[in-house]
Amino acid sequence: MSLLRLFAILLVGALPVLAQPQKYTIAVIPKGTTHEYWKSIHAGAVKAQRELAAAGIAVDLIWKGPLKEDDREQQVQVVENFIGRRVDGIVLAPLDNRALVAPVETAVRGKIPVVIIDSGLVSSAPISYVATDNREGGRIAARNLGRLLGGKGSAIMLRYAIGSASTEEREEGFLEVMQHDFPGIKLLSTDQHAGATRDSAKRTAENLLSRYGAQVNGVFACNESSAAGMLLALRDAGLAGGKVKFVAFDSGETLNAGLKAGDVQGLVVQNPLNMGYLGVKSVVAVLRGEKVPARIDTGVGFVTNDNFDDPAMADIVHPPLDQYLK
Repeated sequence: MSLLRLFAILLVGALPVLAQPQKYTIAVIPKGTTHEYWKSIHAGAVKAQRELAAAGIAVDLIWKGPLKEDDREQQVQVVENFIGRRVDGIVLAPLDNRALVAPVETAVRGKIPVVIIDSGLVSSAPISYVATDNREGGRIAARNLGRLLGGKGSAIMLRYAIGSASTEEREEGFLEVMQHDFPGIKLLSTDQHAGATRDSAKRTAENLLSRYGAQVNGVFACNESSAAGMLLALRDAGLAGGKVKFVAFDSGETLNAGLKAGDVQGLVVQNPLNMGYLGVKSVVAVLRGEKVPARIDTGVGFVTNDNFDDPAMADIVHPPLDQYLK
């Protein structure tokens, strides 16, 4: 062997071996796809995808969920389809804390890690739970509505849907504080469910206001769609503008405009963009052999007209959807 050829072999052997680019297929499955809240989660997932790409980690992000937030069977089918496609990981906001247990546990047994976002699941199979402290959010709503009412009068709580762990936690937190801290406020109705859409929420709210309108002083609605429906019903009944104090959970164009108009007195806000972002980052971290916390709290706060324009609230009340979804 010539000295020149030997030198070439030694030189090649000394060069660093370039790592193959990493690529993962991640399915992100929301409860629904129409409300602004879920669009914010989608934007957060895309934000994570772009950051990972900049770090040399390619993520094929698949966004798919049921159209309506009460179609448990369709969401189960979506999860099962992704298991059959052998995606690398799943980020899921379960519609029902029990109905989604079996498909999630099937995924994990098949070595497909699952991160739960937004709403809990009655299972220890998921690797992490990324969400708001929903019970504390309900407590915040109660403290502020109780303050607005001066600790007296009558109030209504509009629930969302049976089996939705996130909103059930909010409802329980609200009732806990109202009953303990504000015994002078009578709870006229706490058992009515708004359903999956703004229209179904409006119908339920109209029935409640038709029955209790002359007595009600305050209202709490526990998610974006139920709050939007309640807002429309309050306006139609001539009870908006502060005649009935209204505290809602979540933000969005309709609720933000209601706050600015004085028809909503306060919004308990979470950070869905951060939820989608951390959901994707967490499942990719696990796929790369890293450990992630079993529970990641994405924070909760309270927005009024006084702090609506605070820069710290910008990503929450004005999520940059166009930046990530166009």
